[in-house]
Amino acid sequence: METFPVIDLSKLSDEERKPTMEMIHDACENWGFFELVNHGMSPELMDTVEILTKEHYRKCMEQRFKEMVASKGLEAVQSEINDLDWESTLFLSHRPVSNMAEIPDLDEEYRKTMNEFAVELEKLAEQLLELLGENLGLEKGYLKKAFCGSKGPTFGTKVSNYPPCPKPDLIKGLRAHTDAGGIILLFQDDVVSGLQLLKDGQWIDVPPMKHSIVINLGDQLEVITNGKYKSVMHRVIAQTDGTRMSIASFYNPGSDAVIYPAPALVEKEAEKTPGYPKFVFEDYMKLYAGLKFQAKEPRFEAMKAMDPIATA
Repeated sequence: METFPVIDLSKLSDEERKPTMEMIHDACENWGFFELVNHGMSPELMDTVEILTKEHYRKCMEQRFKEMVASKGLEAVQSEINDLDWESTLFLSHRPVSNMAEIPDLDEEYRKTMNEFAVELEKLAEQLLELLGENLGLEKGYLKKAFCGSKGPTFGTKVSNYPPCPKPDLIKGLRAHTDAGGIILLFQDDVVSGLQLLKDGQWIDVPPMKHSIVINLGDQLEVITNGKYKSVMHRVIAQTDGTRMSIASFYNPGSDAVIYPAPALVEKEAEKTPGYPKFVFEDYMKLYAGLKFQAKEPRFEAMKAMDPIATA
């Protein structure tokens, strides 16, 4: 079996840059996922984020989750549940507007720490977009610019906890899906596993590693790269023991950004025609909201069927 790609970003600054860039390119082409180590983020900051996230869940969210489980009778289910996930979630918005001050049960230390963490993740996301663009032969800054609507990119974080589940064979932690957006940066529990991706018809575990950041590509990067890089189905398997922490940050296009295959990549194709539609990101998100847990291809076809956007 192939080994899940783990990439040491510190090697970009020495003679191992070329093979490291090749590893990133291969991971984007053939996996849609990879795991970063030595990515430049402070281990102390990551440890603080983990401690405060788990503390916040215990104090503010665990009881609510138990009440939800009880109200829906989930502990006694006898058949597979396909319309909900075994997860407790909190959504933080960073750009274009932060909602951190409006979330009532975030204490000041947690709010400050998550803001600091978001700043570092955004830098890493933009560094990665530049590396992907370089690998694709795109002009410097192309991908970041492609994500910029009138107010810049959209950036937010989904903080999830997956508590122990009595029926993991009947309830998924998170049902299989591809991510709608751009590039996703995940800080996951390094003890309790559960994240899997679909590759060549097989579900493959994404290994938990201390202080790593897992990267996966969303549907918008598939469109912009004209299918050179692809978003990949993934899911979370609920576990009977331990609560799994997952902090996924989404660096997405701005809501009014117009998304389409990069002309430089279309030119490289034999038929020189884009294989993907042109659309406004917000329109795609409206469609995605109802079709998240279905295949991505019908979403792309539906966007093609919409009125074409006039070229400026």
